Amino acid sequence: MALHIPFSNAYAQLPEQFYARVLPTKVKKPDLIRVNHPLAAQLGFDTTATEPQTLADIFSGNTLPDEADPLAMVYSGHQFGQLNPQLGDGRAILLGDLLDSTGQRKDIQLKGAGTTPFSRMGDGRCPLGPALREYILCEAMHALGVPTTRALAVVSTGERVVRERLEPGAVFTRVAASHIRVGTFQYFALRRDAEALKTLADQVITRHYPDIDVSADDKYLQMFTAICRRQADLIARWMNIGFIHGVMNTDNMTASGETIDYGPCAFIDAFHRETVFSSIDRHGRYAYINQPAIGQWNLARLAETLLSLFPGDEQQSVEQATGILQDFAQWHQDAWLAGFNRKLGFATIEEGDKERAEALLDLLQQGGLDFTLFFRRLSDLVAADTGRSELFALLDYPEVRKTSALEQGLTQWLDNWQQDLTSRESDLSAAQQRMKAASPALIPRNHQVQAAIQAAEEGDFSVFEQLLTALQTPYRDIAADDPLSTPPTPQQQVLKTFCGT
Repeated sequence: MALHIPFSNAYAQLPEQFYARVLPTKVKKPDLIRVNHPLAAQLGFDTTATEPQTLADIFSGNTLPDEADPLAMVYSGHQFGQLNPQLGDGRAILLGDLLDSTGQRKDIQLKGAGTTPFSRMGDGRCPLGPALREYILCEAMHALGVPTTRALAVVSTGERVVRERLEPGAVFTRVAASHIRVGTFQYFALRRDAEALKTLADQVITRHYPDIDVSADDKYLQMFTAICRRQADLIARWMNIGFIHGVMNTDNMTASGETIDYGPCAFIDAFHRETVFSSIDRHGRYAYINQPAIGQWNLARLAETLLSLFPGDEQQSVEQATGILQDFAQWHQDAWLAGFNRKLGFATIEEGDKERAEALLDLLQQGGLDFTLFFRRLSDLVAADTGRSELFALLDYPEVRKTSALEQGLTQWLDNWQQDLTSRESDLSAAQQRMKAASPALIPRNHQVQAAIQAAEEGDFSVFEQLLTALQTPYRDIAADDPLSTPPTPQQQVLKTFCGT
């Protein structure tokens, strides 16, 4: 049965300088690894009645759906602080966009679909490992409640990709509210294309911020404010579950406020604020604790592109943008603390809560305690008379720096926290539910993702499937000794993650 995808292709109707029309490069032997049938249904089409080979042909780029209008988007970007004026989709091709079942416009994009005019000497392909990694990570983030791009399908190509070694190839199909980035605005600002910049901003307002009055004189200032607010909240959500994006370049920050480009990202195991996983982040620019400041820096670059669209003269535009960027820090802090307080059971924020949170993080860092397990086990200690043995058992993990000072500090912190929780929250059962809803029992740990990739490279996709299934319900209670919930042993640790491009 043929698959009908109801593309309407709003982005392809923008002026020609926004993209290059390009066809996917066919692959040798496409084989369907997985398709996300529920997501397809949300997008308005049914993949369940379509033959696997037909799906493999479509999601590898070998067969184009009738209404597809494939293109590679243009953008620029600051990469590790250095401006590259010409980036663009070098291995990704937008098949088209459509209105989903809720009336929201969504992009469907193939990653690893071959060269484009923006490939910059690259092969336009994607190894299997990064494709599976992105599938796992974005679906896990969705289940965790974080705004994110989604995984629609992954297909093996029957070809090899040359990176550090020969690797099996794949094509990953990504769904996004849009692929418009800070770097897209930078592209047109660098070329002094004022008309295109305005057209792009109007597209973002229409698509992502429909509550903004398009007749308002300050509509672009409102758009910038809305983007900053979404990014402040997004980064707070990342940090409250221990996520490190790993490559927060301006071409990896969307106007929609979704997490995008799961390359050298990872979740913290042993907590440390300066944790870095990315193999290319040699100076810690995108370390866990630096993410809010880098988000603000990226948004400052966005502001620079929009100044001419803000009301008033140049000085007034700069002052307006500066004020919003200063507000960003407070918006992020408020969102982070509200989320952290939920992890501690509190329904509100009061004076001293930030100091309590930072004091706990100091203790976690002092011992190198597992971030995810600590908060999940903490949720079982809302009552003062509950035994603490399971929580303190975390101090016996091989990598933990256990000291008497750490034990004493944790004991004192727990005593104070339980006392405050009891005095502030009349319903401790509700407080516990709040904690469990904010602190997952399962995250896609680095070593588990790597194990799934290694098995898949040898032809066994069962580990990948088992991990995906488990990560669909990350907040459910699980056994303390469940292997998917436990941190890596020293031998299992994966301390470096790679971009895959």
